[in-house]
Amino acid sequence: MTGRRPVLLGIMGDSAAGKSTLTHGLTNLLRPENVTHVCTDDYHKYDRKERAALGITALHPDCNYLDILELQLERLHYGLPILKPVYEHSAGQLIRPEYVQPRDFVIVEGLLGFHTPVMRQFYDVKVFLQPPEDLRTVWKIRRDTTKRGYTTEQVLHEMEKREPDSRDFIRPQRQPADIVVEFFPPHGVPAAQANGHLNVRLILRPTIPHPDLTYLCAKESQETGIRLLLARDTGRPVDILEIDGSVTPEQTAYLEETIWRHLPGVQPIPADQFGAYQDRGETRHSDPLALTQLLLTYHLLRAYSTGAQRLFAPPVAALNRVHASHAAVGRGAA
Repeated sequence: MTGRRPVLLGIMGDSAAGKSTLTHGLTNLLRPENVTHVCTDDYHKYDRKERAALGITALHPDCNYLDILELQLERLHYGLPILKPVYEHSAGQLIRPEYVQPRDFVIVEGLLGFHTPVMRQFYDVKVFLQPPEDLRTVWKIRRDTTKRGYTTEQVLHEMEKREPDSRDFIRPQRQPADIVVEFFPPHGVPAAQANGHLNVRLILRPTIPHPDLTYLCAKESQETGIRLLLARDTGRPVDILEIDGSVTPEQTAYLEETIWRHLPGVQPIPADQFGAYQDRGETRHSDPLALTQLLLTYHLLRAYSTGAQRLFAPPVAALNRVHASHAAVGRGAA
């Protein structure tokens, strides 16, 4: 014990907003042996049958043990183990709890993790995912019909029933986020046909320090597929980083190299190790997703390296060893 504690990242958003996909890439970047994953869905009070009988949705605070989540977030914040409940999505049942020992990085993702001020104080970085509702509907139908046994009609009915709780309890959590991530189709492309090449808009609020990307404001950068804009969001000044789905590999590599340079002492890993997503059972790669994951990795490593009160030694050396092995594998494959 060296007086250091884990770094906590919160990723919140509505159902099928892309939280698990974002988390997967971050885990690859940070390496699984350095990451503990906690899903706030595990804190449901009722299983699927009980919710139906009670007429309550999983999005409502009364359907979740939020007081227990607060207590366990505090323990994770200080590097202490928890006995976490477990909700099995495929069966819609609560099963045996799990003993969780936090590692260097703790990623907490789910529906209501920013709901109370008590919860919010324990995160080092807070991210909210907000794709357009028509795109989220497409994602939810694909996921729930292939992985959770629903029909399309059942998914649409459930979304309609959940909408008041989404409005009242999920979307307001956008307000305290440090970064808002909005994936969206190119102009004129219907959500149902946006199988790839999604754009991303990252709203970077001044609540945490971001890497210096001001060179992207230059006039010659405005047509490269990557732009940094100065704007206001909910009345506050923010930076907005926009990355087009059609960005070229050269442009992507340039921004990746720029972000890596903000991580002194950490060797880059091959781009094919992150930015992956599932599309109808196939694994595909998205450059905007990869760049989003890399930017969040910057924030996590920065928080780790600057936190004097943390419980574990900095993982940079371990990350470098693993990243070097990935690079060697990549060179061998080439």
